[in-house]
Amino acid sequence: MKLHVLTFFMLSCLSGVAQQLPTFSSANEARIVPPPPGYKFPDGEIYVYDINWKFFNAGTAEVQLESVGGEQKVTAVGNSTGFVSKIYKVDDKFESTFDPHTFCSLQLSRHIDESFKSREDQVHFDYEHRKSIFDQKNLKTNETKHQENDIPACVSDLLSGFYYVASFDLQPGTTHLFEVNDGNKTATVSAHVEGREEVKVPAGTFNTLKVHAEAISGALRGKGSVWVWYADNPMHTPVQMKSKLGWGTLTFHLQEIHKSPDEVHAAR
Repeated sequence: MKLHVLTFFMLSCLSGVAQQLPTFSSANEARIVPPPPGYKFPDGEIYVYDINWKFFNAGTAEVQLESVGGEQKVTAVGNSTGFVSKIYKVDDKFESTFDPHTFCSLQLSRHIDESFKSREDQVHFDYEHRKSIFDQKNLKTNETKHQENDIPACVSDLLSGFYYVASFDLQPGTTHLFEVNDGNKTATVSAHVEGREEVKVPAGTFNTLKVHAEAISGALRGKGSVWVWYADNPMHTPVQMKSKLGWGTLTFHLQEIHKSPDEVHAAR
């Protein structure tokens, strides 16, 4: 069994939604749209999740958003724990920046430190030339890889899409499309808002909106399905996630939300 926190972010992004579209949208309508006027990002909030596989606590993940130099920066870390960590160790860190005015991703980095691999990935989004530029270094062998792929005028990535979802009104029964790129070929994602449910997690009991998502084109097509339960509040906090993959199902429960030390200091 492999616990890879990238799975978490990839599938979280798959549940993102664009603007309200007809229930059956065509793939050419997929696009990233700017946040609504006056939208407030949850800067300084840290979401803490536990990750369960079968009957085991498989790991933890923390996700944080902050404003840095006029850009939005997302930082996320994931670690395997307990029994699962003995089978497959995970100690990963991801960072992404995006334009807060457009939601277009700017850069994505991944530091992967796992049982059988260690590498650094860097992705730069060059919208002037409509390219994603991917560079990878294997930290065990020093081998490198470089590739470029075409992108549309604006894309989300596997990490900033975690917040893209929260900026829109989720209406039960609607299906939405948007585009994601992680340095490979761009994927078109379909997200269907299935309905409302009450969900209890360690962080509390929430009225939620349940979204089912999957990639319908590109590199992520056929890689799995995800269900995400978003709190029915202005921030649309993801409180529970379930990803169904070929080797099993991972479930994420929100443990707590707390402020970063910088935010706490600024509030004093």
